[in-house]
Amino acid sequence: MQSLSVIESWPVEHAATAVIARDGAILGTHGEQSREFPLASVTKMLSAAAILLAIEEGALELDDPAGPEGSTIRHLLAHASGLDFSENLIRSAPGKRRVYSNRGINVLAKTFVERTGMPFEDYLSEGILTPLGMTATRLEGRPASGGVSTVADLSRFAAELLRPRLLHPDTVAMATRVVFPGLDGVLPGFGRQSPNDWGLGFEIKDGKHPHWTGAQNSPETFGHFGQSGTFVWVDPVAGLACVTLTDRNFGEWAAEAWPPFSDAVLAEHARGAAAAPGA
Repeated sequence: MQSLSVIESWPVEHAATAVIARDGAILGTHGEQSREFPLASVTKMLSAAAILLAIEEGALELDDPAGPEGSTIRHLLAHASGLDFSENLIRSAPGKRRVYSNRGINVLAKTFVERTGMPFEDYLSEGILTPLGMTATRLEGRPASGGVSTVADLSRFAAELLRPRLLHPDTVAMATRVVFPGLDGVLPGFGRQSPNDWGLGFEIKDGKHPHWTGAQNSPETFGHFGQSGTFVWVDPVAGLACVTLTDRNFGEWAAEAWPPFSDAVLAEHARGAAAAPGA
C-alpha cells in the first residue's frame, strides 16, 4: 500500500506500520515489523482482552465489585469508576462521568490477582499472547501502560479483534460497543468530548471530534493510542485494522499526522476494492 510510505515524512526516528484485513491477511507494511516499541496505553487493549478471557472462563464477572465503593469490573474497564488518572483519588461517583484512569486498569489487574491467585502477566501471556503467537510481546510495567511489542505481533492481535477465534465473537462485540452511554469526559490529547464513548477496555470513535483516527473511519471504529506515539484502530465497517508504532511521544505532530494517514489508508483500500474483479 503506497499510502503507508508517508510515515517516512513523520518527525520520528523509527516508525513501523501494517494494515490488516478481516481475514487476517496483511495488506501492506512499512518499516521494521519486528522492531520492539513501548506501547504505553495501547497496553490497555491487551490487558482488557485478558480480563475478558477471565470473564469467559468464569474467574470474574463484569458486575463483581472492584475499585471504589459502588464500582464494578465493568466500570473499571469502561473508565467509569470515577478513579483519578494516576492517584488514589475519586473524581466522580461510579457511572456518572468518563474519567480516563490508568489507576483503574491497574486496580482491575490487582483484583484479578486477588481473586485468582495468579500473576496477571502470566495469565496475559498464557491466555492471550502465546495462543496468538505474540512471542515478542511482554508486560514490563503496569497493566495500563507497561507493554512492549512489535507491529508483527500487534497485527495478530488486530486480526483477532476483526475476526475473533480466541475470544468468543459475542465477547468482542460486547466489548466494542458503548458501555454507560452518554457520559462526558476528556479524551487525553483531544480535549473534552460529549459524549466520551468507551467500550470495555476499547475506546470507540463514535462522533468524537477531534479524534486521532481519520474522518473516514466509521463511528464503529475502536482501538487505542499510546503516549509513546503508538496506535491501533479496528474499523469493522471497512473490515480493516491499522497498527502503527513510533518512538516519539504523542504530541501535536501526531494529532496532525495520524488522521490524514488513516484516511489515506482507508481511501487506498476502498479504491482497491472497487477495482477488484467482480466489484
